[in-house]
Amino acid sequence: MAEAMIEFHSVTKRYQGGQPAVDNLTMSIDKGSITVFVGPSGCGKTTSLRMINRMVEPTSGTITVGGRDVTSVPAAELRRSMGYVMQSSGLMPHRSVLDNIATVPRLNGVSKAEARRRAQELLDVVGLAQVLGKRYPSQLSGGQQQRVGVARALAADPPVLLMDEPFSAVDPVVRDELQQELLRLQRDLAKTIVFVTHDIDEATVLGDKVAVFSVGGKLAQYATPEEILRAPASDFVASFVGRDRGFRHLAFSPSDGVSLHAVPTISRAELDAGAAASADADWLLVVDADSRPLGWASAGGGSGLIPGGSLFRKGDTLRRALDAALSSPSGLGVAVDGHGKVVGVLKADEVLSVIEAARLTRQGAH
Repeated sequence: MAEAMIEFHSVTKRYQGGQPAVDNLTMSIDKGSITVFVGPSGCGKTTSLRMINRMVEPTSGTITVGGRDVTSVPAAELRRSMGYVMQSSGLMPHRSVLDNIATVPRLNGVSKAEARRRAQELLDVVGLAQVLGKRYPSQLSGGQQQRVGVARALAADPPVLLMDEPFSAVDPVVRDELQQELLRLQRDLAKTIVFVTHDIDEATVLGDKVAVFSVGGKLAQYATPEEILRAPASDFVASFVGRDRGFRHLAFSPSDGVSLHAVPTISRAELDAGAAASADADWLLVVDADSRPLGWASAGGGSGLIPGGSLFRKGDTLRRALDAALSSPSGLGVAVDGHGKVVGVLKADEVLSVIEAARLTRQGAH
C-alpha cells in the first residue's frame, strides 16, 4: 500500500457568515504521486490546496504533511519547505530568470553563487535554454514563464509541490507541452504533487488519482482517472466528467489490437524533384535521411509537403492511435519508434473497429 504524504482529517473551512468553502474533507494523498483536485468554480479545490501550506487556515480539522501537523510549523518556514506554482507565474519582474529561480534557496540561507548554480541546472531540468537565464520575465513567452515558475518551485528540492491551475493561462498547444513536461519531470523526480484544475481532461492526463469536488466544498469522488471515467460515483460526477467520458476512457485502453501497415515513402529531395507525380500510391510519406516523418505528399504532387498530424508510438493508448489517424491528411496515422523513425501506419477504420470491440468487451463485463 502506498505511503501517505499529506492527510486531511475532517477539515472544514468556513468564511464569516457563509456556507463552508470546504466541508469536512478527509482524504489521504500518496507520497511520490500526482493528485489532481478538479471541479467547477467555487467548489473549494484551491482553498483545500492553500490549506496545505497555510496560505489559508482551516476552521476545524487537521492537516498533516509527512506525519506533522502543519500548524506546528511556522507558516513562513512551512511555505519555504514546499514548492508552489500558480496560474500567472508570479515572477518578480525586476529580477532576472536566474535570480527568480534562486529566490527560495537564498531565503533558506544558501549562498548567492550556489543558489545561482542550482538555478542554472534547473533551466535544463524544465527544458529552457541556458541563454534565457539572463533575461527578465517580460522577455519570455507565457509558456516559458510557467517553466521558470516550475523551476523556482523546485529550486529548494522540496518533497511537496503545490500547483494551482498553473497551465490555464497558456494556449492549448503550449498547455499540452507543459503537461507532458510535468509528467517527464515527475518520472525523474517523484515529488508529491497536488495539482488544481477545472479541466477534467487535464485531470485525467496528469493525475495518478483525481479528487472531484462538488459545489459546497464536498469531496464527490476520489479515485484513479480510469475509475472516475468508467464508474462515476454520482450524477454530479457523471455530468461534470461529461457525455464524452467514453472517448476519454480510450486514454486508458491499450492499442495492442491495432495493426501497422507498410507505407510508401520518399525523401524531401525526391518530392522537390517531382517524384510524387508519377507514384502509384494516393499518398506518400515524406521522410528525412534518418527515416523520421516530415509530412505527406499527395498523388499528382501538386501541393508539395503537407503537414502530417500527430504521431503514434508503440505502447500509446487507443485515444492516441485514433488521434494520429484522424489528424492525418491521408487518414493514415504515422507510427514511430523511440527514436522517431517511421515503423508503419495505422488506419482510422481499423482503430475504430478495435475501439468498438473494446467497448463491447467492457459492456459484457458489467
